[in-house]
Amino acid sequence: MPAATAAHPAASAVTPTSRRAAGLRTWLALNGLGGADTPVSAALLRDARELREAIHRAGTAVAAGDVPDAVDEELLNRWTARHQARLVLTDGRAQWRLPETDPVRAALAVVAVDAVATLGADVGGVIKRCEQPTCGGLFVDTSRGGRRRGAPCRPAETR
Repeated sequence: MPAATAAHPAASAVTPTSRRAAGLRTWLALNGLGGADTPVSAALLRDARELREAIHRAGTAVAAGDVPDAVDEELLNRWTARHQARLVLTDGRAQWRLPETDPVRAALAVVAVDAVATLGADVGGVIKRCEQPTCGGLFVDTSRGGRRRGAPCRPAETR
């Protein structure tokens, strides 16, 4: 993990905003959507947070058997319209190629496209919210019988 993340602040000169920027860069890199040198501004952090929250609210609604709020659907649809990345096959692996101009917004658009595809399509499972009171994470339950109760990052008991 890079030195300047929220979990590992490297120096007192690192501001909270720069730690969050480093965290977003790290998350994007770990998901094949950028690198350690990807520029992240305060405005991009706000956009990423807004998108993350809309995805979570929409996913929570779907998990409860409801329809996402129209405001969240509109935000997701605006982000999917910005999609400029290309999925390419390199050395037998699918990888995202982001445009050189505005790569972070392009990466966030990929996240929105994936969220819409997961929330609005038959994904071979059921979208659920982890039943552990301290978690609240969303996951796609693809278990036989659909009885999984916990998100993969925080396993809960299954019956």
